[in-house]
Parts: sequence; structure tokens; C-alpha cells
Amino acid sequence: MSPPGMDPELLYRPQGTVDRDTALELYRQLVRMRRLEKRAYDLFMQNLVKGTSHLSLGMEAVAAGFGVAMRPEDYTFATYRGHAHTLARGTSMTKIMGELLGRDNGLMRGKGGSMHLTDVENGVMGSYAIVGAHLAIALGAGWSAQYKKEPRVAVAFFGDGATNIGTFHEALNFAVIWKLPVVFVCENNQYMEYTAIGAVTAVPRPAADRAAAYGLERIVIDGNDADAVYLTALEFLGRARDGGGPALIEAHTYRTGGHSRADPGKYKPETEVKEWADYDPIDVYRRRLRADGVDEKDLDAIDDEVQREVDEATEAAKAAPPPDPAVLMTNVWADGGSAWRN
Repeated sequence: MSPPGMDPELLYRPQGTVDRDTALELYRQLVRMRRLEKRAYDLFMQNLVKGTSHLSLGMEAVAAGFGVAMRPEDYTFATYRGHAHTLARGTSMTKIMGELLGRDNGLMRGKGGSMHLTDVENGVMGSYAIVGAHLAIALGAGWSAQYKKEPRVAVAFFGDGATNIGTFHEALNFAVIWKLPVVFVCENNQYMEYTAIGAVTAVPRPAADRAAAYGLERIVIDGNDADAVYLTALEFLGRARDGGGPALIEAHTYRTGGHSRADPGKYKPETEVKEWADYDPIDVYRRRLRADGVDEKDLDAIDDEVQREVDEATEAAKAAPPPDPAVLMTNVWADGGSAWRN
């Protein structure tokens, strides 16, 4: 199978196979991301999530594949659609849930919210609300690793809309010139906010078709196939880590909902939504595991374990208090406070 609307011949085919333990971990991460996002949606509808939220339902294979392939010392730079990418790096689900609900047990003690998840201890160097801005910051992280001779790779995830932003082109150019250990991952979910990417972009593949302009290989992968994402990630993370320079990877995927919770997504053609629903990354992967001989009971056990984790994280977040007013102005300026400004 291949993603709807994609010629299979255009897809990059990574080498290697995925062992049983890794496959089960990929499945577990897919289910964790899906259940977390669904719970976030439910809590938003109950007016418990503070501010807006941008979910990645249907896009989980990209975060899962890279998350399992990355090493603890690597850096993740995510967009405001970053819940799954943060979870993928080992961040506590309770801390993520607490942050979404604006509670004191959240990652930033409830002050950042859904769009700004950050967990430096686990290599999550921020979720960025300004489209494309973090690509230049990932560039700096890659330069730092290169300068210090540290075996780190910076991975910058961004949407298809960012490919029409100047920072995208500037970051690619300098990454190649300096041969930096940065992997740029375009999550092409077919839409910017409310506009199909194809309606405003001169090339069919908004990231991959521009790779040659910077001397990079054209790489398009099936972003709903966790194995393809994982193996591709291993290959290009390894190359960057060994001094082989940057890569630009376009993952063809689909967000099943609207841009944010304020968007019902009615502009999407019904036939398109149906085609992608039939190519759901979790359904695809579960069928593959069953065909490879994994017992249904083992997969059900993972599902049950994840559901307990989501329920426990939800209750822990609900039970936590909001942040104390005394911490309101901390972590705002370099010295930790605002007094010197007043």
C-alpha cells in the first residue's frame, strides 16, 4: 500500500528490517500518541484545556518513527503541533497533560500550554508557534554540536506551509554550507491552516522538490508507515551523526481534523477524508503486526496499558492546582524575574 494520491515509485525505500521488539515499541508509541490526542480533544471540549490546541491525529507515525530512532542526546524542535513529538522523547504523559490543563504539575508549571511544550532534559528544545522560526534555531543547535564535537543530531519537524517561508530556505542553505548534523522533516499533511498546500506552491512536493536547489537528495517517505519512517530516520540520523551533513525528508501524511480545535475542517473533500481514514497509521501497523505473527492478545494488552496511562495522567492533571501566582514572572527574563525591568 501507499499513501492516497502518491505514486509508489516516488517513495524513498529505506534499507533494513524492523525487529519484533522495536515493532512492538513503535506500535505502543502510536497508540500512546493517539490516545493522548483524543483525550486532549475531550478535555478541550470540557473547557479544561487552556487556550487552543493543535492535534496530530492521523500523523502519529512520523513522531513515533523518529522518536524510537533518535538517541537521548539528540535534539527535537517541534511546531505548535508538538504533543506527539514531546511524548516520543520520553516526556512524562502526566507533565504533558498538566501543561495542557494549565496546572502546576505541567512541564512549565502550566504557563506554556499546548503550543509551547518544552522538555530540555529529554532533548525537546521547544514547540514553536511562529511558522518556520525553529528551523534556524535547530541550525544553531547543529552548529553547537559540530563545534563541540558532540555526537548529537538536531531534528526539526515542520509543516508543509513552512516550506514557503524564507527561514526554510535560509536554514537549508547554511546547513549544507556548514555540513551540519541537522535533519529537516517536513510533515506534509496536505494543508496549511485552511488552504491546500498544492494551491499555493509551484511544485507538487513542497519540500522534496526543492531539495536539489541546496544539493540535497530528494526524499519522500510514507509518513503513515511507522517502519518506513523509523528506518529512514535511522539512516539519515546516522549519516548526520557521522559527519555526513544534513538531510531534508518529506513525510507524506494527513491530519484527520482541522487546523486547531476552532476549525471543523469542512473545507476538506469527503472522498479525500475517507481515503486517508482507510490508510490510518495505527490500523496499517496493527494489520502488519498481525500478519507477522504477533498475537492479538499482546496488542490488546498494549492498548489496555496505554489506556491506564492516559487515565492516570488525566486524573493527576485534574487533581493538581493551578500555578501559584508567585511563579508567574519566573523564567520570563534571563535572571528569572522582571524586577530589574520595572
